[in-house]
Amino acid sequence: MQPQSTLRTETLQTGRPLVEARQADHILFVAVTLLYWTTMYIYVPILSPYLEYRGLSLQAIGLVLGSYGFIQLLCRFPLGIWSDRLRRRKPFILLGMASGALSCLLFLLPDSWLWTLAGRAAAGICASTWVAFTVLYAGYYAETHAVRAMSNISFMIVAGQLIGMGFSGWLAEDFGWNAPFIAGIAVASIGFIAACFIKEPKGGVARAPMTFADVGAVVRDSMLLKASLLSVLGHCVLFITMFGFTPLKAVNDLGASNDELTWIVFAFMIPHAFASLYSGKWVAPKFGVWNTLIFGFALSGICTAAIAWSPSLPAMMATQALNGLAQGLYLPLLLGAAIRNVPGPKRATAMGFYQAVYSAGMFGGPYLAGFLNDAWGIDSGFRCGAAFAFIAAVLCLMWRKRPA
Repeated sequence: MQPQSTLRTETLQTGRPLVEARQADHILFVAVTLLYWTTMYIYVPILSPYLEYRGLSLQAIGLVLGSYGFIQLLCRFPLGIWSDRLRRRKPFILLGMASGALSCLLFLLPDSWLWTLAGRAAAGICASTWVAFTVLYAGYYAETHAVRAMSNISFMIVAGQLIGMGFSGWLAEDFGWNAPFIAGIAVASIGFIAACFIKEPKGGVARAPMTFADVGAVVRDSMLLKASLLSVLGHCVLFITMFGFTPLKAVNDLGASNDELTWIVFAFMIPHAFASLYSGKWVAPKFGVWNTLIFGFALSGICTAAIAWSPSLPAMMATQALNGLAQGLYLPLLLGAAIRNVPGPKRATAMGFYQAVYSAGMFGGPYLAGFLNDAWGIDSGFRCGAAFAFIAAVLCLMWRKRPA
């Protein structure tokens, strides 16, 4: 039998999980990740109709939706630095599960709309801890396999979101508006208990903790900056559409029930999941990263604009299927590109910067769309989202012609 250190070196070089004995830890991490994303997204499809039900205007709905990204804009980068300095990821994973439960609890409090704002802000804290998940999982792979690892974890993201969003409409339809939030508390509690047993990967040479003096060198990486800017635009589109106002459009203009919202979710999330899984493994190696990004953003822009002209629920589902496919092509590639040139000890800081920057899109996209929707109708927000996607496609075209 080979010494454990030999096994560790060989598996790091091949990009597979560290050692066979840790397969159970790997499975546990995947399970916790699925519970984490299920908690955050179990109420998302019914959120904008629920907020309207509670009497909020379209502009106020945009503010509540955008608060999720605003909190991440403030928290994600500092959490990445803090995680690097502590050389620990698990405490932040536990924080994420606890704040996910708190988010769902706050939505259940009656009377003031401020509780809904606080609930979505708590979800932003939960999402801010995602940097710890990504860096911990990257520790199972060699640095040269960053894109492959991020494609796998992108699939976990979408799978967890799909599980949560798939149950959302059914729970609300059969058990009332509060049911998705109650279920979210239960899922988060199970996830917190499971996360207590996660073991952080060990291996490689002991490294010095990240210092604030190192931050400048990390954030000057050209590919990190480009990926971050493109991700801002991509998340503007995502949080204007499926994670924003698409469900409200389906309910108000096309008469969708809460159960029918589930089918719209499936139409978007299933192609999104498979595109996320194969974008970095097959599509980008075959057609090139920049070409894949250009195609994905352009297709997303077309489909986002088409939401405004959807005459029926089947037509809307078609736009969602293609939009899910398009966004699944570019989001994993941007995630992998953000840390591609960054050495392992500094990846949490790079990932924290990347996720903090794209949080601006999660805040700015729905907030701007809410303002436009309140003034000129809900379709104006989708046209704004389409414009963001086309701008990103043009930037990709420019950077493909003259890469850094």
